[in-house]
Amino acid sequence: MDGYLKVSAYDQSIGKPVIKARVQITEGSQPDKIIDEFYTDNSGQAYDITLPAPPIEYSMEPGQPQPYSLYNVKVKAQGYEDIEVKGVQVLPNEESYQDIFLQPGPGTVIEEIAIPPSTLYGTYPEKTPESEVKKLPQPTGFIVLPEPVIPEYIVVHAGIPTNAAAPNYWVPFKDYIKNVASCEIYSTWPVETIRANVYAILSLTLNRVYTEWYRNKGFNFTITNSTQFDQAFTYGRNIFAEISQVVDEIFTSYITKPNIDQPLFTQYCDGRNSQCPTWMSQWGSKDLGDQGYTAINIIKTYYGWDSYLATATQVQGVPTSFNGVPLLLGSTGNAVRTIQTQLNTISNNYPAIKKIAVDGSYGLDTQNQVAKFQSIFKLPSTGIVDKATWYKISEIFVAISKLASGL
Repeated sequence: MDGYLKVSAYDQSIGKPVIKARVQITEGSQPDKIIDEFYTDNSGQAYDITLPAPPIEYSMEPGQPQPYSLYNVKVKAQGYEDIEVKGVQVLPNEESYQDIFLQPGPGTVIEEIAIPPSTLYGTYPEKTPESEVKKLPQPTGFIVLPEPVIPEYIVVHAGIPTNAAAPNYWVPFKDYIKNVASCEIYSTWPVETIRANVYAILSLTLNRVYTEWYRNKGFNFTITNSTQFDQAFTYGRNIFAEISQVVDEIFTSYITKPNIDQPLFTQYCDGRNSQCPTWMSQWGSKDLGDQGYTAINIIKTYYGWDSYLATATQVQGVPTSFNGVPLLLGSTGNAVRTIQTQLNTISNNYPAIKKIAVDGSYGLDTQNQVAKFQSIFKLPSTGIVDKATWYKISEIFVAISKLASGL
């Protein structure tokens, strides 16, 4: 069977693409054997490459051989340091995104990123149980209380909390959730199972944010990548397309219960190598998805039938929040004008997107450039500005604006 890999190259942030970067793909076990080589276009994108992958059955039951193939991605561009990502995972019938963020330099240093095995396949510490509802600290000013909000960044500590030598990574919130989900589950699973697991990942994360759990203990980060305390995260790893799309759709939602003011601390385990009768079993959620359970029913099965989904109304780091009404051909008003203005700014760095009139009228030109934006940034090319597209346009607009101001 085959899987698919798409490589994109950016200058430090996603605000500026790296053009004509040379990309080499090699086999995971034979790093000197080049499978393919190509260059990025004026949007920093490389074409999809088809790569052999194991049978899909390997990812459908525990105890099977490794369910993904491993490849290495090396990127080199003039004026930047080289990067090599080792152990990129490719699942059968699935597309994988490998975003590369290049640091300016003479090209004499190679940054190496090694992706460890999936938590479903490798050996990881078991989670230390915690209460699903936490006592709230006094506000420090770092997080907005009294209601949950979606932060602009998550500060991830790459080690156990007390390991002061481990680095901290500032990661955009959605990118963090996509990364964790790609570490923790397989994108070949039923989409409702993927949704249920993403809701759990979102809720656990937002509980750490809302309660200022680690900052209240004197640490300078939001969460760790230790499975003993939090959930897996690997800086620079590849993301699976199916997971990426689900996160884009639901990233403002979380699990809670009546009469509490916080997201549940929704712990989970794989359900095979480790058992967790009062938490969600990842393999068990896959079995329920196979039986036709919806995401909310999977959640209720594990976290209680009084569990429900709530929505954070504030997303930090964006100029304007999405009002819930998609923009499409024939739409008019200030929201359309906002999108047109932001797309024109984005086109300064992404020339494949053409300038459009800022007239507040959603015509064919706007529709076409929205579709072009979607194709560049790995969203369904519908030409409609839904929630996922609105926030992605805002994200890229903010990144470009920061570059332009020198921040």
